[in-house]
Amino acid sequence: MDAAPTATRTAPRWAVFLGLAGTIVILDQLTKAWLVANLSPGEVVNVIGDYVRLVFNQNSGALFGFFRESAVLFGIVSLGVVGLIVAYHARVGRSVYLSLALGFLLGGAIGNLIDRLRLGYVVDFVDMGIGDFRWYTFNVADAAISTAIVMLVAAALIPSLASLGERRSDG
Repeated sequence: MDAAPTATRTAPRWAVFLGLAGTIVILDQLTKAWLVANLSPGEVVNVIGDYVRLVFNQNSGALFGFFRESAVLFGIVSLGVVGLIVAYHARVGRSVYLSLALGFLLGGAIGNLIDRLRLGYVVDFVDMGIGDFRWYTFNVADAAISTAIVMLVAAALIPSLASLGERRSDG
C-alpha cells in the first residue's frame, strides 16, 4: 500500500496541531518576556479597573500554583506529558477539532516547560477577580491548557465534536 495518500490525509491535522502549538508557545513566551522586562515581581498594574490586573508572579508550582517548590519534578513530568500529547495526537484519527484541542494542550505544556527549565518557575501574570475574590494568576500557556481541557471534556460529552473536520478515506 502506498504511504503517500496517508501522509497527504494526515498532513493538514499535523499542520493545525503543530501550528497552533507553536503559536501558543510564541505568544506565551513573548508576553512573559514583555512582563519580566516591564514589571517587578509582585508589582500590580490595573488593566480594567480592579477586575483585570497584571501581576508578576513567580509560580514554582503546577497549574494555578498547586504543589509549590516542585519545579524540577514538574519539569520532568511536563517532558513526559509533551511526549504523550504528541503520541496521542498521532493516534486520534483525522479530526481537526481534536488537533486544535491537543494543539492548545501541547503549546501550553511547552510554554510552561520552557519557564521551568530556564527559570525554575513559571511566570504568571493575569490576575482577574472582584475585590478580594481573585481567580488564580495565570498566563497564556495556562489559558491554552484550560481551553484544551474544556474542548476535550466537551468532546467526551458530545462525541460528534471529536469528528468535526474529520477527513474520511475513500476506501
